[in-house]
Amino acid sequence: MSEQIVVLEISGLEALHLAGIVGQFRDMIADSRRADDPAVARLLPDAYPDDDDATREFHRLTGDDLLGRRADDAAIVLRTLGMDGGDLDADDDPDATISVALGETEALAWMRTLSAVRLVLATRLGIQSEDDHQPDDPRFGIYDWIGYRLDGLVTALDRR
Repeated sequence: MSEQIVVLEISGLEALHLAGIVGQFRDMIADSRRADDPAVARLLPDAYPDDDDATREFHRLTGDDLLGRRADDAAIVLRTLGMDGGDLDADDDPDATISVALGETEALAWMRTLSAVRLVLATRLGIQSEDDHQPDDPRFGIYDWIGYRLDGLVTALDRR
């Protein structure tokens, strides 16, 4: 790990949920059927918006590398949460506060992963603009929570 630049404090239950979400994200981008998934497509830049053939070729040439880097970032998030090998132990207290120390490399991996997870969630929830977000709908809770955590991380990094 690089020099510690930020410490996140989250509950054991939050860490467990976050590890589950990030693990599902990692599995989704590793799935061989991902090519037809609109959520995965949203993670790949549209380098040639006016040329579908060029965009397909760009994705063919760069997609696996980009998604591989996203999987590596997700693995860093899981490792720093201490959950790269599985779930919390039965003896762990889900209400206990967990401190997650991040160096620059880890913090950037967290930012990229949380942003990518939000893009996937937005696609799944049909969010294309602010008007599509319905805060009273409980399905948007995870989307908002990930955004809250991402905003806190960005704020902490801006202060340094």
